[in-house]
Amino acid sequence: MRVGAVTNYTGRTRDGTHLMDLLRAHPKVRLEALFGPEHGIWGDRPAGEEVGSCLDPEVGVKVWSLYGRTRKPTPDMLEGLDVLVFDVQDVGARFYTFLSTMSLAMEAAFQAGIPFFVLDRPNPITGTHIEGPVLEMRFSSFVGLHPLPIRHGMTLGELALMIADRWLSVRGKLEVVRMEGWRRDMWWEDTGWPWRNPSPNMPSPSAALCYPGTCLAEGTNLSEGRGTEVPFEQMGAPWIRGSQLAEELNARGLDGIVFRPVSFVPEPLPSAPNPKYRGIRCEGVLLEVKDKDAFQPVRTGVHILSAVGKLFPEFTFYEDRFDRLAGTEDLRMALEDGRDPEDIVAGWKDGLEAFQDLRIEYLLYT
Repeated sequence: MRVGAVTNYTGRTRDGTHLMDLLRAHPKVRLEALFGPEHGIWGDRPAGEEVGSCLDPEVGVKVWSLYGRTRKPTPDMLEGLDVLVFDVQDVGARFYTFLSTMSLAMEAAFQAGIPFFVLDRPNPITGTHIEGPVLEMRFSSFVGLHPLPIRHGMTLGELALMIADRWLSVRGKLEVVRMEGWRRDMWWEDTGWPWRNPSPNMPSPSAALCYPGTCLAEGTNLSEGRGTEVPFEQMGAPWIRGSQLAEELNARGLDGIVFRPVSFVPEPLPSAPNPKYRGIRCEGVLLEVKDKDAFQPVRTGVHILSAVGKLFPEFTFYEDRFDRLAGTEDLRMALEDGRDPEDIVAGWKDGLEAFQDLRIEYLLYT
């Protein structure tokens, strides 16, 4: 059997054996091609940096980039394959691009008449918590192709079933290899698995938990903490007073979270060679999660943006970027109008209830 694999550094068993090594060792399998998502096959390329295709000298097969000239496998890339396998660890947020890569790779496989296998992995921020606005299709992009909430509470295997059934125009053979022993209420720390960075700026499960809310800063002139040791767990800017922002946010009494004043200087790192406010001292807040189950990262992110906008006139949105991340223009416009963040969050209720009903038939785990 001639196999192609979409994978990266995270495609490993509990003991650290990589998928490509398992495939190469199987007597009935011939590994023909590898496909790398954003950050490359080894997960070491900075966010947004295009990755070229190459012949991997160690593995001895062609490595096709799905974050370069194309983000979807072409017929030439798939030629000669009997099956395409997807094995990548996700973080549970709609705008984390591995989900889009899976969707496009599955569509390409179906168009080529090739079976598509998803080796399922845990959602590290549980399969029970759902948050945020549901994407409106006019804002569909590589940071959100399908009408999902920001925090979707599903595994990639479950999402593959939903996407194939609901939103792909072509049909094909999809097989999801289910996990054993995972429950929907599990956090990453409950799995007993070591954390392997799915991308350079996702160094811990706590970063993954904050990410659905703090990543929204990428669509503003706030630093989301790239170029520091705790990206996505702190936010700031040179024109912010950290103590003032922390006082405002703590007074809001948000569940499961305490805000600490912080100062940091974003510096070039392999994970972030050109971070926002490079070399400039920023003040802001560090998110200290006290109760993971009570903490709502998207709600918290909305409150942070609301507080910054209230206190600091220098704050601004990058409209197109923010709207693509949010999946709607309504969130930005509500914040610009100074609406109460709790009213904004309450406005997601109907969309989230509809999504809860929609996803039920695709859930594989209890």
